[in-house]
Amino acid sequence: MAIILRLDRVMADRKINLKDLSEQVGIANVNLSKIKTGKVSAIRFSTLNAICKALDCQPGDILEYQEDEDWFVKLVYIRAGETNESSLSVI
Repeated sequence: MAIILRLDRVMADRKINLKDLSEQVGIANVNLSKIKTGKVSAIRFSTLNAICKALDCQPGDILEYQEDEDWFVKLVYIRAGETNESSLSVI
């Protein structure tokens, strides 16, 4: 995925834990944990807004774009059930 979530980095900079942030943002701890670890495919603007307000940051502090040149190759392997990126190779 070309969009990388950096919530963990911003939380560390602000010295706030998951429990406290989830209370301030108003979403379940487990859902915020998924955002923090990047295990989501989408995030609502209202959630992003609440996170930025609680952390006093900009969306660009949390979201980062990284070009992924091998995205198609990875997609093919992932759809085939291969999850170990070290075994991926360009054909």
